[in-house]
Amino acid sequence: MDSSLEHPLQIFNTSGLHLPFEESEAAYLLDAISKHQSCGYSFVELVFVDEDEIIRINKEFLDRDYITDIISFRYDETENNSEIEGTLYCCAQRIQEQASEYSDSTKQEFLRVVVHGLIHLIGYDDQTPEEKAEMTRLENHFLSLIN
Repeated sequence: MDSSLEHPLQIFNTSGLHLPFEESEAAYLLDAISKHQSCGYSFVELVFVDEDEIIRINKEFLDRDYITDIISFRYDETENNSEIEGTLYCCAQRIQEQASEYSDSTKQEFLRVVVHGLIHLIGYDDQTPEEKAEMTRLENHFLSLIN
């Protein structure tokens, strides 16, 4: 990537909580996914919100009235995944809770959710046990690159 160009990943935190990872780590994961999956991200917003906001987004766009850890929205219409644009809304409080539930570090869980959202944007889904297993395999693969 040309160092004079802005990285396609932009991080915003309105949750009120400290993010336990470096922006460079999330950018590295995006770049690794792009290379490994032969896709390109042209713009991805990673937005950390509180529980009230994730519920509002769920209600407004997905007709769901509950807290989720992440909601992924893809905006581009490219069919070859060459210029992916999207927003990943992440509930920081929920991710912290999950870290405790899964006996994982907070940093690891935050980065897992980031990877999860990024691979959702390239077309992976987790509606069936097989799809969930494949997404978990990919999450583990990409997380192993930074640990």
